[in-house]
Amino acid sequence: MDLTKLSHVMRKLAIEAGDIIMDIYNSPDFEVRTKGDSSPVTEADEAADTHISAGLRAAFPDVTLVTEEQADSHVERADTFLIVDPLDGTKEFIQRRGDFTVNIALVMGGSPVRGVVYAPAKGRLFYTDAGGNAVEETGPFDADVAGRLHPIRVSKPDNDALLVVASKSHRDQATDDYIGQYRVKDSRSAGSSLKFCLVATGEADLYPRIGRTMEWDTAAGHAVLVGAGGDVVRFDNHQPLRYGKDGYANPFFIAYAPGVALKQG
Repeated sequence: MDLTKLSHVMRKLAIEAGDIIMDIYNSPDFEVRTKGDSSPVTEADEAADTHISAGLRAAFPDVTLVTEEQADSHVERADTFLIVDPLDGTKEFIQRRGDFTVNIALVMGGSPVRGVVYAPAKGRLFYTDAGGNAVEETGPFDADVAGRLHPIRVSKPDNDALLVVASKSHRDQATDDYIGQYRVKDSRSAGSSLKFCLVATGEADLYPRIGRTMEWDTAAGHAVLVGAGGDVVRFDNHQPLRYGKDGYANPFFIAYAPGVALKQG
């Protein structure tokens, strides 16, 4: 795997997919349907998926590709694979709240090692460079030419004054009860994989997720957070969150900056 090429291709496709998504987002109306698992899907999800999938298959034809919107891609198992959520935060998109992202990641040996998270409505772009280090690029974004890059790094958390981020659409009493075990200076809500990136930049110290997610929801943000010095562990036993699981479903998890004194659920 040419990781320099991969970094370039993932960034380019994420920006191009973001342009496709924003064209639909800014239109007067768009189609929304319900999938078999009762989750919503829009024409933006499908158009972005088509574009990203074609680009990845052209650039890396021998690498297994898993995407949220192509059920047949969920069958093949591989130690190394690309995994895509073309529009993470579809509910945020439908409600025109802006907290949605394009997620593309590379998983090797059960761990996400490279990733890009692009929030086109927020104008924020995070990714791992060829060496696996996490950066944020400042816009305006050109798909073919990288702009100014800023290395990002997790915070040094103060356990007496933690900054916590939690899901905007899926926050519940169980999440609030868990957060209540910590001494919290500030708590905020955010949608999609942006929560991983807020921990990666030091804008938050802790992101607990007590709810259903899939690997395509988390892999890219997980890779960015690890590239910034953070980590993601299972909620139940604080062991590393692994990828390539049957059905690509995640257990509950905690994303955090090292130094946070993690509590048991």
